Amino acid sequence: MSFKDILVICTEPRPTAAIAPAVALAARCGAHIAGVYLQHPISPFLGGVPYAGTITEMRALELIEAEARRNAQIAADDAEKKFRSAADGEALSAEWRVAVGDIAHLAVLHARHADLAVMGQADPDHPVRAAPHLVEAVLLGAGRPALVVPYAGQFERVGGCVLVAWNATREAARAVNDALPILEKADKVVVFSINPPDALSGGPPIPGADIALHLARHGVKAEASATVSHDIDVGNTILSRAADFGSDLIVMGGYGHSRQREFILGGATRTILQHMTVPVLFSH
Repeated sequence: MSFKDILVICTEPRPTAAIAPAVALAARCGAHIAGVYLQHPISPFLGGVPYAGTITEMRALELIEAEARRNAQIAADDAEKKFRSAADGEALSAEWRVAVGDIAHLAVLHARHADLAVMGQADPDHPVRAAPHLVEAVLLGAGRPALVVPYAGQFERVGGCVLVAWNATREAARAVNDALPILEKADKVVVFSINPPDALSGGPPIPGADIALHLARHGVKAEASATVSHDIDVGNTILSRAADFGSDLIVMGGYGHSRQREFILGGATRTILQHMTVPVLFSH
């Protein structure tokens, strides 16, 4: 099993953040890589610019729009240059696209035609944001796994040491299956369970052992690990253990609860999306 095509989604404010790990992963898997630069339609009217219809105002708006288009073209050209340079450096089969429109909608459509979508984490403190909940839109709407790269840090290598967050749910099982092309090539895989039910409550004698055995049948050398943590929430426990293991990738199910419930009550997916320190492969 292997990825045949990988999509890297490039958007403002950091359109090139996910290129390096996406290219490295495509090279490792021998996959075709496609880059898509997504941008909103450009119109000064969308920004709430006051307009009364005078010739002076029309001319000012034309200048504003022309400048915005120039800046957008420069940004797209720069992203393409970095994408092609990285792909050529690995001698990959590659293609580049530019799409203008509703960014979340376009991201979902493009992601549906690839084995894996790679994209950057949203930076809540940046004044320019590509689209609210872009990662969630792809994760919930594309029917494909999404590899999310943190906005802070450099991640040239992904998938050497992998932490699989395992809670035996449908989403976790889907994530393990979707990540098999990476897990099969990993140097180390740890299946990590948090607060698993004990054997007296119907849980397995060794939490995570069954899925580790399943992975072994795929040639993946995985070890099972578990912890009991009632003082720290699940998301932060995963991040803490990933740091302990020196993991460069976390694999986990995304939104086992509804996104609305996680937004109100909190949840592991929301915590990871906000505070991730290493790339995370999510499946829903």
